[in-house]
Amino acid sequence: MRRETGSWLSGASAALPEGAHGDYRGQQLGLPRDGAGSVAGAGRRVLGLFLDWVPSALIAVAVVGPSKVFAGEPTSYDTLALGIWFVVGVLSVTLFGFTPGQYFAGLRVARIENPQMRVGIVRALARNLLILFIVPPLIQDVDGRGMQDRATGTVVVRSR
Repeated sequence: MRRETGSWLSGASAALPEGAHGDYRGQQLGLPRDGAGSVAGAGRRVLGLFLDWVPSALIAVAVVGPSKVFAGEPTSYDTLALGIWFVVGVLSVTLFGFTPGQYFAGLRVARIENPQMRVGIVRALARNLLILFIVPPLIQDVDGRGMQDRATGTVVVRSR
């Protein structure tokens, strides 16, 4: 019983057999320790999300009208902002491998089996759907990948 409780409280790496985890995040995936192609840190990923969300929210305010949004009237502002973020995210990751916010934060989404290939529409769609639930990105493995990345076979890496 002590092993199960200890591994749960100690984090994901404690559940691995002795010597099974690498010296740094991404080593098991064959990624470099730092620089371009290394696993992105949480700060950069949050910055990328923020840089994606703010323009989506501003576009939604422009469409709905600032007087309605800031007056506290019931509007479709929240749904519209989320929809804009979702569509821009899926399309840009499919076409370019990164969202506009990820580009400015120096990030990109890569496939695990072949980082040079594009992510594709199916993976980008599934990944963004899981991010909508908020919890999957918060649960990470020893390589710093959220549940949405594990489910779609992707990883967020630094582009520069």
